[in-house]
Amino acid sequence: MRKEEPKINCPIFQKQEPIIKELANNINNAKGVEEKARVSEELKKEIGVLLSCSDYDEKRVDCSSCRFIANLRKRTVDLIIKAKKLV
Repeated sequence: MRKEEPKINCPIFQKQEPIIKELANNINNAKGVEEKARVSEELKKEIGVLLSCSDYDEKRVDCSSCRFIANLRKRTVDLIIKAKKLV
């Protein structure tokens, strides 16, 4: 069964999404915590683009969905980065 892609109508999201997905795949394929954390730092910067969007409007569903997804991803990369400190 094919995963359904998020349908967020936003040029910033559409531009960032392929970059974010590629970095997420790189994290999944990375060997060791050090490499995963390094790529996570890059991913965190790309997620920051979405979280600091100047066009954000809390009343728009697309904006709310984008912000929700970006926050989940940020929490995930923060955990990976913290794991590096524990090693």
